[in-house]
Amino acid sequence: MTEPLPGYTLPVFACAAAVAALRWVSQNISSLSTVSINLIEPTEIVDIPIEQVALLKNNTALAITRSNPGNNLDLTRNTPIWAMVELVTVPQTDASEKIVIIGGEGIGHNIHSGEAAIYSYARRLLQENLQPLLRQNEQIKVNIILPEGRQLATRTSNSAFGIVEGLSLLGTTGVSQPLSVPGQLEAYQEELQQKAAQFNSLVFCVGENGLEIARKIGIPPQQMVKTANWLGPMLVAAAIAEVESILLLGYHGKLIKLAGGIFHTHHHLADGRLEILTAHCANIGLPTSVTQAIFACNTAENALELLRNLDINDENDLVGRVYGAIASKIDQRCQGYIFNHSQKQVQVGTILFDRDRKIFLKTEVADKVSSNICYSIKNILRTKE
Repeated sequence: MTEPLPGYTLPVFACAAAVAALRWVSQNISSLSTVSINLIEPTEIVDIPIEQVALLKNNTALAITRSNPGNNLDLTRNTPIWAMVELVTVPQTDASEKIVIIGGEGIGHNIHSGEAAIYSYARRLLQENLQPLLRQNEQIKVNIILPEGRQLATRTSNSAFGIVEGLSLLGTTGVSQPLSVPGQLEAYQEELQQKAAQFNSLVFCVGENGLEIARKIGIPPQQMVKTANWLGPMLVAAAIAEVESILLLGYHGKLIKLAGGIFHTHHHLADGRLEILTAHCANIGLPTSVTQAIFACNTAENALELLRNLDINDENDLVGRVYGAIASKIDQRCQGYIFNHSQKQVQVGTILFDRDRKIFLKTEVADKVSSNICYSIKNILRTKE
């Protein structure tokens, strides 16, 4: 079996390119083959290869790195990441104004806010590694460019989250854990067992979007478990590890598959999202015209928007009725799946968010499970037999 070989996330390579470019313009160092980057998460210093660096004009340099996500089947493998850094002298400014980060070509933007899809970890990483290289009266503009980003974005689900025309610099850590190799499931299960030894309740997040939302609503990182698409085996592993309750926090277009009994959620294996959604619409008695329109939607997000538009006109709470039924079915299916494979009873509650990363529905069980989060340290509350 191939052992998982982690690489680094896109923000790390963008940061490395920015550091190399800044060192050219500020220190006249042009022969860099690597730069050292503080990942912050985890607390580690790593050396990142620099492919090219060039001075464009006296105060502006461009550096290039290439993505290396380890032995993950990541579509960004070997994609070039450019950082163009312009250094200017300014009157003394606040530290927050010393580094201006711009999303250039190939970096997606939010269709609602227009902001570049450069998220908190990437910004922290750039600030942490660039700030020490600046003098008191210096300011830099950092323009991150992904020449292949616009093309690669068409092969992702970014548009489902309102990110268009490029990729996101998204991540909660600098290490890119391989999600697609056989050994990764075992690695996730091992992490789960470690957290289950401390907590009765855990929060399952499929990917980075869920982890980011979990943090924003105050869930402690030590109770978060990333599952990738292996929800079935991770649910069973949690039961075997004597976890008593699980909160599923996920994008509705992903978790909806669980309502149909699909417990490995990668789209290459199974889909059925619109079929499941249409069936629930029909089951609560929506007119045939509505169920046909839902079935004809291109994506689950389009279907959610259709229901929301109908709600505006009719005020029938269609989203609450349809997705309430779906989320309750997810709870039931997960609890049944766990029992069938482990003979153990585990409470499972579901929270759904949309493409804007806004939570729009949670089940009654999710409310109960949420009350256990932060208050389930086994070593403090009880002794586990």
